[in-house]
Amino acid sequence: MTNAGMDADTFAQFMEQLERYVQERLIPAEKDVIANDAIPEDIVAEMKDMGLFGLTVPEDFGGAGLNTAQYAQVVKTMAYAAPAYRSIFSINVGMFNSAIKNGGTDAQKAEWWPRIASGEIACFGLTEPGSGSDSAAMATTAKPDPDGNGWILNGSKRYITNAPHADVALIMARTEKEAQPKNAHVSAFIVPMDTPGMSVGKSDKKMGQAGSHVADVMLDDVHVPGEALLGGETGKGFRFAMQSLDNGRISVGAASTGYAKRALDSATQYANERQAFGEPIANFQLIQQMLAESWTEIYAAEAMMADVTARVDRGENTVKHAAAFKVFASEMCGRVVDRVVQIYGGAGYLAEYDAERFFRDARIYRIYEGTTQILQLQIAKHMLREWRAAV
Repeated sequence: MTNAGMDADTFAQFMEQLERYVQERLIPAEKDVIANDAIPEDIVAEMKDMGLFGLTVPEDFGGAGLNTAQYAQVVKTMAYAAPAYRSIFSINVGMFNSAIKNGGTDAQKAEWWPRIASGEIACFGLTEPGSGSDSAAMATTAKPDPDGNGWILNGSKRYITNAPHADVALIMARTEKEAQPKNAHVSAFIVPMDTPGMSVGKSDKKMGQAGSHVADVMLDDVHVPGEALLGGETGKGFRFAMQSLDNGRISVGAASTGYAKRALDSATQYANERQAFGEPIANFQLIQQMLAESWTEIYAAEAMMADVTARVDRGENTVKHAAAFKVFASEMCGRVVDRVVQIYGGAGYLAEYDAERFFRDARIYRIYEGTTQILQLQIAKHMLREWRAAV
């Protein structure tokens, strides 16, 4: 069934407003974000008022009701500014909401959709010190509470985006030692961050993306009621997580595309202003080659984004396509920011110029929501499965 999303005219007006907001409000505030390693509180409040934390939540529950194609456009536009601005709301929209939509009970939707649409911040607890892509090594456990119908969670999660600010976490935990089918031992739990036994480590120091925060989440005898189990069934958590990761990967692909465009625009301006041998370096053909290659790759990523999001909104299985888009867009962004440093020359290595920041910020896109290498394996697995099914 096709997801039509927001009315086209209304969405066009929203995007026009958003583009102005990015240019006039977010980009000018970037120096403050970097200096303080935090988004100003008034900007976070403005983003909540604009509905950015509930973009894909249905309108009946207080959200904007965007479809995936529209959501990706918003992410791409927001990602033209510092990555922290996207990071603060993207887990809500791309992962937490997706998991609620795909696996939540009616009661869970009724409780959590209005809360995240109003601006409560979510985090997504999958990765652990000893497991990331390998769910079989997951050590966090959820055991039935002997005193009631709930669960007791113990374990820790690592590299959790937004953990220091989050109001709620979606925690993946082992509910059985092993189970069939594969990964049926993992279940998902909706856990408010103020639940006794929940604690957050100090924010990790990172290579880039100032203003976004990543930290460990520790669970020490965390008691949750039975209704915290996503979907009301054990053994479905990993599937819900993977489905939401498809949405998260589209978000990262869109962010990579938007940030690559920002970097290229910066390099184009610099190349026209920087003089060498009595003329702008933009006149030199090898500079033009780097500009042209970058524009071409961004265009290809935009075309992939349009295709994969249209497939999602038509209800197709897009595991392979979402992985391919994320791989291409994130690797593309890495190549673009590398060229941008080269175009800036010596200035590109100095922290006072944007090129150096673009280079550091972009590196994580190739790692989180599935590394390039893990996603390549996933793409190949689906290719081979499809080929074998066809012969």
